[in-house]
Amino acid sequence: MCGIVAIFSLSAPVDPDLLRRATASLHHRGPDGQRQWIDGTGRVGLGHARLSIIDLDGGAQPLSNEDESVHAVVNGELYDFERQRAELEALGHHFRTRSDSEVLVHLYEEYGVRCVDHLRGEVAFVLWDARNQVLLAARDRFGIKPLYYADDGERLVLASEAKALFAASVKAAWDPESVFHAASAGGPMADRSLFAGVRQLPAGHFLVATARHRNVVRYWDLDFPLADAVDPRSDAEHAGELCAALDEAIRLRLRADVPVACYLSGGLDSCAILGLSARLGKRAPHAFTIAFDDPAYDELAIATEMAAHAGAELTPVRVSDDMIADDFAAAVRHAETTFNNTNGVAKFRLSRAVRDAGYKVVLTGEGADEILAGYPHFRRDLVLSQRGQDSATAERLLGELSGKNVISRGLLMPDGDGLSLLRIRGLLGGFAPTWMEAMAASGKKARGLLSRDLVATFGPRDPYATFAAALDVQRLEGRHPVHQAQYLWAKSVLPMFILCVLGDRMEMAHSIEGRVPFLDHHVAELAVRTPVQQKIRGTVEKYVLREAARPVLTKTVYERQKHPFLAPPATMTPGTRVYELAQDTLRSGLADVPFYEPAAVLGLLDRIPSLDVATRTALDPVIVSMMSIVALQRGFGLSASASLGLTRRGSRA
Repeated sequence: MCGIVAIFSLSAPVDPDLLRRATASLHHRGPDGQRQWIDGTGRVGLGHARLSIIDLDGGAQPLSNEDESVHAVVNGELYDFERQRAELEALGHHFRTRSDSEVLVHLYEEYGVRCVDHLRGEVAFVLWDARNQVLLAARDRFGIKPLYYADDGERLVLASEAKALFAASVKAAWDPESVFHAASAGGPMADRSLFAGVRQLPAGHFLVATARHRNVVRYWDLDFPLADAVDPRSDAEHAGELCAALDEAIRLRLRADVPVACYLSGGLDSCAILGLSARLGKRAPHAFTIAFDDPAYDELAIATEMAAHAGAELTPVRVSDDMIADDFAAAVRHAETTFNNTNGVAKFRLSRAVRDAGYKVVLTGEGADEILAGYPHFRRDLVLSQRGQDSATAERLLGELSGKNVISRGLLMPDGDGLSLLRIRGLLGGFAPTWMEAMAASGKKARGLLSRDLVATFGPRDPYATFAAALDVQRLEGRHPVHQAQYLWAKSVLPMFILCVLGDRMEMAHSIEGRVPFLDHHVAELAVRTPVQQKIRGTVEKYVLREAARPVLTKTVYERQKHPFLAPPATMTPGTRVYELAQDTLRSGLADVPFYEPAAVLGLLDRIPSLDVATRTALDPVIVSMMSIVALQRGFGLSASASLGLTRRGSRA
């Protein structure tokens, strides 16, 4: 797990100082060594900041093949590489290191750009083929590892984080359209960032660049079964297959030349990972868990019981309002996007504690809710889509979901009217996923706070239509509504938020490599083929996972419903440090960004003490998002867009 940089210049030679500065800006991703390489023509440069996990002494990058016609930098881990190495050696390839990453250059020699089909793991890479004058960049199937790029026609710059692009002299400026889309739809588009000219390579895609062209190609996607497909497997068979697939994914991810720890909450996902890891290894991994002061959000007691059950040492990491206030700006700067809850700051603190304890690698439970429909909004989708169900039963089930998920209001579950989802309903035969209803409701609240210039410029555009236009709609036709909702979530919230704000960016801020067994593509492809009734059985979510992991779980975890990992909405709680931070940040920072109407924001800030608790909870994502924009402005000194005529005070110059 590392930081990577690449510069492909069509005219001027690559500047070694810029390449070094860009690589140095990723020191937090790779504190164990930095190296750069520039090819003989001076047109291509690669940089690598290393976090040494496998082959501690010999795995330095950039890597090359035998005749040095292929060079590559890799961020992430490739699993099952020993088997692939043996197969490649049998074909005549010679390896210089014991590193998993070196497999990549030899796979490229064998398969060209389709080497991506043979990769298993969390990875992003850039490769230069000198013989064919081709640059290849790719990102793993789910977007676990980030990869940004900027292309001005003369120079293509790629890096693990946008800040490295800025260090390589890419202008640091806002993209107002992306800011508007993020406020309206919960985040930037999958191939964009909040910064002008800075794009992300979408998950499951590769980019091919030559002197004459750039081409972005999708190489993998989710493929849910048709709604009327028949699956003859029994409950026991489904559970057994999932357990076997998870065992293999976890076994591969326990492979490291350094100790491996585990993140643990009171939820089914991380508890299953810990329990299965303990069963596979000689001893259970050391577990680390977040403890909040608010009992409605704290899961320490359940995690403690689970750790004892698995025989794991447990280190609680207490996260207070004061700590979140102290680290909010730093966490947002590492994320390079907006937060909608301060849970990302809690993960930032957790990763720091793990690093301080001497660990570099953790197993995490992210991804289970995505592939197995674990969130409460998926259960609501199932209730609403049930045919032949009497209205009284539907109302009762919906009432139970609302009552049990009060803390999700406004973030995962709808709160009030929202922006139009007409385009989405048209694509899905009248259906709109609950999570999109929640985002649309939050977007409508945010819309009233945006500047008149921003709304006048982008307001007529439907952010959900823009989102839908980038999708392969055929993959939604004839699918169950729950599977449609899963697909849309996996194309947006998963890579842009879950795997960023709650995953890679908070982990790598402190040089921690997060490994995600549930998003092993063999596990995910099995889960995708699994019928909806195996994922949601009545009001029980992730039914098949509960049965698969039941032997290693406590009774408490096995019987517990999903409790979303969220931090308390302290921005809306007068008297807390986070509340004071929100007030100070927005009252003093509105002059720094051109995206809000100061009077509207100040009016909301003044009303907070008089609002009821439920309304405050629903507004917390809006407040946290605006705080994030101010933190990014202060962290990167971003310029506004002259094309919109926006000034820092939200009025026309």
